[in-house]
Amino acid sequence: MRAISRIMSYVKTIRRAQRNRTDLFGWLLRRPQVLISILIYETMLLFTNKVDPKLKDLAELKTAALVNCQFCLDIGSTLAHYGGLTEAQVTDLPTYQDSDAYSDTEKLVLAFAEAMTVTPTSLDLDHIRAQLLTRMNKSQLTELAAAIAWENQRARVNQGLGVRPLGSADGVACAMPESRRAV
Repeated sequence: MRAISRIMSYVKTIRRAQRNRTDLFGWLLRRPQVLISILIYETMLLFTNKVDPKLKDLAELKTAALVNCQFCLDIGSTLAHYGGLTEAQVTDLPTYQDSDAYSDTEKLVLAFAEAMTVTPTSLDLDHIRAQLLTRMNKSQLTELAAAIAWENQRARVNQGLGVRPLGSADGVACAMPESRRAV
């Protein structure tokens, strides 16, 4: 059921796209093997449903904000909107530690995304992982880590190829780029 809901969110997001619809696929069609491998990985992450999709949305959006991928922020903000994240959760990402918009688990997930995304990875990663393992099992943490790592990969490819935002977040709360500070 989660996968179907998530697929519907993707469909709605792409329908909202007002511009640059072919940027990414235009590039990836030049290397069909890369396109197929990306589609397979995206599909596998979509059907891996041990972690609450809201937690994955938060983690991916935080990652996109830290990497400053405009395409990822646009599409991620729209997916977050359809996934049920509140406007405060989207706009408070830079100040999540002090925000009342997040539960303790959500704050840990955001800290985990931040620790994985900064380069080099944060020294707090071991501590954050241990705290998360008190709230989720190893299978869930594996899925969350894979989603964060994949968002980093997506953002880097999009930035490298100059993929522009779709305009799908027009009219919804949109996450903003963040400076990459040491955690």
